[in-house]
Amino acid sequence: MSATPPDTGQQAALNGAAAREVSTAAASNATAMPSQGAPTRRLGLALAVIATAQLMVVLDATIVNVALPHIQTALGFSNSGLEWVVNAYALAFGGLLLLGGRSGDLLGRRRVFIAGILLFSLASLLGGFATSEAWLLTARIAQGVGGAFAAPTALSLIAVTFPEGPPRNRAMGVYAGMSVAGGAVGLLLGGVLVTYLSWRWVFFVNVPLGLLLALAAPRVLGESARRRGQFDLPGAITGSLGLAALVYGLSSAATGQNGVSHWGDTKVIVSLVAAAVLLVAFGIIEVRSRSALLPIRVLRSRDRTGAYLISLCIGTALFGMFFFLTLFVQNVWGYSALRTGVSYLPLAGMILVASAVASQLVNRIGARPLMIVGSVMATGGMIWLSRITEHSTYAGGLLGPMLLTATGMGLLFVPISLVSLTKVANNDAGVASSLLNVGQQVGGALGLAVLGTVAWSAVANSLRSQAAAAAAAAKTATVHLSAGQQAALQKAATNHALAHGFSQGYVVSAGIMALALVIAVVVIRVKREDLSGINPMAAPTD
Repeated sequence: MSATPPDTGQQAALNGAAAREVSTAAASNATAMPSQGAPTRRLGLALAVIATAQLMVVLDATIVNVALPHIQTALGFSNSGLEWVVNAYALAFGGLLLLGGRSGDLLGRRRVFIAGILLFSLASLLGGFATSEAWLLTARIAQGVGGAFAAPTALSLIAVTFPEGPPRNRAMGVYAGMSVAGGAVGLLLGGVLVTYLSWRWVFFVNVPLGLLLALAAPRVLGESARRRGQFDLPGAITGSLGLAALVYGLSSAATGQNGVSHWGDTKVIVSLVAAAVLLVAFGIIEVRSRSALLPIRVLRSRDRTGAYLISLCIGTALFGMFFFLTLFVQNVWGYSALRTGVSYLPLAGMILVASAVASQLVNRIGARPLMIVGSVMATGGMIWLSRITEHSTYAGGLLGPMLLTATGMGLLFVPISLVSLTKVANNDAGVASSLLNVGQQVGGALGLAVLGTVAWSAVANSLRSQAAAAAAAAKTATVHLSAGQQAALQKAATNHALAHGFSQGYVVSAGIMALALVIAVVVIRVKREDLSGINPMAAPTD
């Protein structure tokens, strides 16, 4: 996604992106010198604290997604409203990520890290006790805020704590491994908790972990010096509110199952207009601000801007696709939460394998060929997935498209990360890599809104047409159906409508990834030699 980010089974695909969202934002703040004489035992404990914090952030996304159908049943979320369980966290986290990193830079990384972990844990506790939609969404927003302030400081604390050389390299390896494993662990753990306890435990599980981290951090992590500087609060406020208004407007405009369109509703129009005003104000503030969250100079490279746009496409396509895929396998195929989590494991494994292959090939053939091939494969996988029906099987209808899409995404992650850092000034390296993953997180929230509008509109239209056909058939029928037969027909009609509507959403996802392919072909011009000397841990010098 963070990233990353919803929060459905989609994070298994995007856990690598969410991990980079967290870690690359932190890179912009890793300016303090590491402790050279720390005892080995202390370094091991420090790594355990940092890696566990990373696990919490990555795990939270996927563990909540598995529980979404149960949350909907318990709290009475509407179909479009359920997306906000994902969007509330994603927007707060993605929108405030850069501000969280800046806070650690100015106020001290360990201090901000602990504060973020405590807020994240408190919000998780409140979310577990939620009895209404508003209560849970408020807790999700608070979780996102806490994560945005804790996560960016985690990687920079590795730079502060571990000396250069083998100790830091081993720490980075553990950190990255935890990032990759977190998504799969979240899917499985979420399934276990929902199946054997309750959906509320997907939130409660964060509380003891958070408290242990907050208690251990002051004892094993060093503090960085405070720096003078200003917060870009106007930029953070206008940007976050603008994106929230945009996604709210799009989500509210979605056609419901009753077939009523809401694009002309007052709240939709007001939200979209407010989004436009706030985002324009954000752009003006960033151009004029001396401490901008989004320095305009970073966007002047066509290759880097192209990488950001592809990142946005990935988030938009994947988040929405896997949100609806999770609802499909549970509501239509009748999968349990645990079985749903297990079904996504091949996807996570294939992304890991494809990313490893891409890391080896990028130095041989360059970034552009991998980005083109990855976009083609991801597009093909989503087109294949759009053919899934209520009668398909896991092996015949889901596994193949999922593996093809995962391979394409794995081939994309490494090159777009490298291109985002190509020819960037050293003092902009952190924000350049952060923007890549903020784009994925925000793109995911926007994707849920856009795909939700398309999918639920198609579901409503299908239900309406089936109801009309059934009414016409009933007029000429000579045999009356029993109550059980009518219920079975209604269930079949609902399953067909969901399969049809969600398949239309997958077609939109395929179109978005096709746009990523166009961007890779037309915009990206980076050469293989341009990728040499990139330092993903580069930190600002000012």
